[in-house]
Amino acid sequence: MFVIFEALSVRRCLAETFRPLCPGDPKMGVMTIKHYFQVFFIALIVSCGPGASQKESTPRAREESAAQEKPKDKRIILFFGNSITAGYQLAIEQAFPAIIQGWLDSLGYDYQVVNAGLSGETTASGKSRIDWVLRTKPDIFVLELGANDGLRGLPLEETPKNLQAIIDAVKAINPEVKVIIAGMMVPPNLGQDYTQGFADIFPQVAEDNDATLIPFILEKVAGQPELNLPDGIHPTPEGHILVAETIWPYLFPLLEKEENKSES
Repeated sequence: MFVIFEALSVRRCLAETFRPLCPGDPKMGVMTIKHYFQVFFIALIVSCGPGASQKESTPRAREESAAQEKPKDKRIILFFGNSITAGYQLAIEQAFPAIIQGWLDSLGYDYQVVNAGLSGETTASGKSRIDWVLRTKPDIFVLELGANDGLRGLPLEETPKNLQAIIDAVKAINPEVKVIIAGMMVPPNLGQDYTQGFADIFPQVAEDNDATLIPFILEKVAGQPELNLPDGIHPTPEGHILVAETIWPYLFPLLEKEENKSES
């Protein structure tokens, strides 16, 4: 079982307590890595397995709802990741994919965001379920996996192989898909060689696939207690707003806007 659902409309997003500003300026600056030495606080992501409690309906019910509600003429942005993407212990409206959906709607972009995040996901388990997820054909594919590989100390050669297999499966469904790779880091206590080798995986995979690279998806929230849940790992609703802001400058240039259909 895994998570896949249609993010709610901008009206529902704006109705939440936390209301992110819409970053509509295409000239927003690209984020840089500011919290490298705080990455130890992501180390327990691996502890949140698929059975972790979240404020949401069952994955199957959400998937069926998304399939019924998906407008056929909308482009698809598919977020494929672990507990960060899934919005661990949050309502679905508070996770960053739903926040991004609200921004897209308010700016007039005809996209549907699909959240395919699953707590505890590794690249190997992601490779195993990607074909199921690809029953929804993406136009933009955001790959946020790998952290749990590193935190388990899995062999460095396995992670890029699995990431590549996932990307290959997506491109087989849509050769024109635009791919975004979300970079991650592991704590330095795993050793300098492993830490650096792990960090180098994501730029290399992005380069090999002509994909867009987000250097560190948690750069604005890692190590900030007020932006994370009591576990010190997973972002709060405010934290997810900042994660969305980190993603947005990389996503925005890939968006396409439909011309007025009445003029066509």
